[in-house]
Amino acid sequence: TIDALYAFTDCEVSISPNACVIVNNKPQFLGATELLKTATDNTKDLLKRELEIKLAELQEKWHYTSLEKIFFEEKIYKELEKKHETWDKVLEAIDKAFVPFKKQLKRDITREDIIKLTEKPVRRIYKLDIDELNNQIKGLEADIKQVKHDLANLVDFAVAYYENLLKKYGKGRERKTEIKQFDVIQAKTVAIANIKFYANFADGFVGTGLKKDEYITEVSELDDIIAFTKGGIMKVVKVSDKTFIGKDILHVAVFQKSDERTTYNMMYVDGKTGVSYAKRFNVTGITRDKEYDLTKGSEKSRVHYFTVNANGEAEVVKIVLSPNCSAKKKELEFYFEELEIKGRGSIGNQVTKYPIKSVKFKEAGRSTLDAKKLWFDDKFGRLNPEEKGIYLGKFEAEDRLLVIYNDGNYEIVDQELTQRFDTEKILLIEKFDAEKVITAVYLDNEKLQYNIKRFKIETSTLHSKFLFIKEGKGNMLEAVTTDEKPILKVKSGRGTQVNNAKFKVANMVEVMGWKAVGTKLTDFSKSVEMEWEKPVEDGGQGALFE
Repeated sequence: TIDALYAFTDCEVSISPNACVIVNNKPQFLGATELLKTATDNTKDLLKRELEIKLAELQEKWHYTSLEKIFFEEKIYKELEKKHETWDKVLEAIDKAFVPFKKQLKRDITREDIIKLTEKPVRRIYKLDIDELNNQIKGLEADIKQVKHDLANLVDFAVAYYENLLKKYGKGRERKTEIKQFDVIQAKTVAIANIKFYANFADGFVGTGLKKDEYITEVSELDDIIAFTKGGIMKVVKVSDKTFIGKDILHVAVFQKSDERTTYNMMYVDGKTGVSYAKRFNVTGITRDKEYDLTKGSEKSRVHYFTVNANGEAEVVKIVLSPNCSAKKKELEFYFEELEIKGRGSIGNQVTKYPIKSVKFKEAGRSTLDAKKLWFDDKFGRLNPEEKGIYLGKFEAEDRLLVIYNDGNYEIVDQELTQRFDTEKILLIEKFDAEKVITAVYLDNEKLQYNIKRFKIETSTLHSKFLFIKEGKGNMLEAVTTDEKPILKVKSGRGTQVNNAKFKVANMVEVMGWKAVGTKLTDFSKSVEMEWEKPVEDGGQGALFE
């Protein structure tokens, strides 16, 4: 899975660069953020200088073009035809002829400007030539205005510069990976459990190397193992080839730290007094390889009865006392639901002072724990009990979740917290109820129309996707709900041509099979917008359309 890649490979690598660079003629050690900021600021300064140079060039070009226009339009060039005594007198005469027009210019006229004008070939000047010069001046003025705007908004200009680099040089070099946010990944939760684990219950050994003994489950190298013995000892150990727990093992399993729902029901006899006790407890935190005595601690204490209950179930047991004891009633029933769940170190409640011959399961009981509350973290795509994200409701052990995706598939999943969902593809996630009717609107891309259908989930397979819209390229789910009486608001058109409509879907579409194509709702248009509106209870007979 992607989580396992994230946890065990170089799918993500964190580096801490410590670069020594010269800043203001002094060496400095900068991190990646400071390096990027410095480089970006330098680029911005260079872009500013380039704009300033471009502005100066445009202004100079505008100045000369304006001079050229005045030179020909006002016939100042005719000063060249007059008989002046010297060349300097010619230049002075041209400069004097420009005096009435100097206010139209943005800088003084230099001797070099006039000499450059005299080098232009003098010919008959047409109105078209003047019009062309006017167009050039307008174009230069527009360019000058844009450059001044870019200088005034230098940050936006720099951003556009970088974006243009991507457009110009990015073709064929597109990103082939995705940038996604990850929650904290615990390696233990994503490690693949593919190592077979065994136990020798009589001799008290557990491990991966006991291949001739009883198979327990598959584990990963990062798992912890919890085990209980007949003598009332509990121990948590790492997965290894062979580990001694203690003789007469009662139960072995993978240990889930901070698990407040798994409840252990236990009845034991105290070896010193002969009194029997019953207790219910959770195991949330431990010290690995330490032996925990779950009895009163006497040497000959023994466990009569022991069960593991994933959701705090409390059963009824039948107790048979020793036939030689003085008790008048030799058989009795005990209800574990009458006990509070306490810490593993509690002594428990006294059951009987008489010796017990046997304790046997009689009747399954209900869970004494509240239903588990679950939330969906729509940022990281995970289920959680820590109130992160969207509240999904209370869940019993057998409850499932319904996930509906924008490609028209639905999936039923369990409550496993290690699951990751792609939040960008999910349109609906909620507690699954097989009796609920699902209302869906999807695009039939072939016919360019929106279809609508109502159906119930008829499958029960977990973690398998089922396509419930018409199969075809470009077909996509647009809207979905499990409301009992959904009202669909449809907006189409733009500007003054906007049309709004409301459809009481339950009155116009029958419930059909989940594989059905559905019925046409409206034609496809890019301007169509849809959203659900909760129906208003009004006691009267409503219209089919509004």
